[in-house]
Amino acid sequence: MIDRLAIIGVGLIGSSLSLALRQAGAVGHVVGYGRNQKNLEKGVELGVLDSFEASIKNCVQDADVVVVAVPLGAMQAVFAELKPSIKSTAVITDVGSSKGSVVSAARAEFGDALPRFVPGHPIAGTEKSGVEAGFASLYQKRRIILTPLAQTDQAATAIIDEMWTHCGAIIEYLDVEHHDKVLAATSHLPHMLAFALVHYLSGLNDHDEIFRYAAGGFRDFTRIASGDPVMWRDVCLANGNALVGLIGQYQQELDRVVSAINDGNADELLKLFGKAKSERDSLIGNC
Repeated sequence: MIDRLAIIGVGLIGSSLSLALRQAGAVGHVVGYGRNQKNLEKGVELGVLDSFEASIKNCVQDADVVVVAVPLGAMQAVFAELKPSIKSTAVITDVGSSKGSVVSAARAEFGDALPRFVPGHPIAGTEKSGVEAGFASLYQKRRIILTPLAQTDQAATAIIDEMWTHCGAIIEYLDVEHHDKVLAATSHLPHMLAFALVHYLSGLNDHDEIFRYAAGGFRDFTRIASGDPVMWRDVCLANGNALVGLIGQYQQELDRVVSAINDGNADELLKLFGKAKSERDSLIGNC
């Protein structure tokens, strides 16, 4: 059991973590910190938090586990602020979707305390945000990727592994670089495609009519464009090298479609669409 859990940034991810641990009887006191006091007050009202603090210092000073759930661009500032106040035995983890930038920030700020930092990334979420968006079953049978470093203490890793296991999650381990390459393809690129499509269509003269007649496929594909713009801006900048390369490769794939259409090449289109359908159908059971 985690006696005292501190959550820095009480949104969908942090609130769902708290609710899942409460449901499992795996946490004692949950204290939160965030910039929006009304959101924190709502967290207490909803039973997500037992209490909240007006400063990171006060939030983390007695915590056994600290979960940093803020946008990637804010990670280093949060690490710098919490470092002087944490107990020497406290374990710190994060939920950022790009691990390279988070690890760089942690190395810069934690120094000797780095062995108590366990980088992590829950592969779960919705397009909703805020404490009211949280729900206890968010992590059930969803993958949580941990990317411990060579310096990471095994006991600290075990604590974070057990924390997520209590939430019903499937724990997997990757190294930092491989994680960022995989997530650029499976998460970051799809979000960029959705954002770009909606932005493009919204600039057309008849965009009102386009959106009015949008069917289920459009809604399903663009749902993720309702995600937090600040978070996804930071993801782009943090994992830019991997993402830009994938965008270039995807543009080449679109060029193949354009060429096939221009050439009236029905066989090429059928081959491309058939392979895509086959791959999607074979993988859907694992998604």
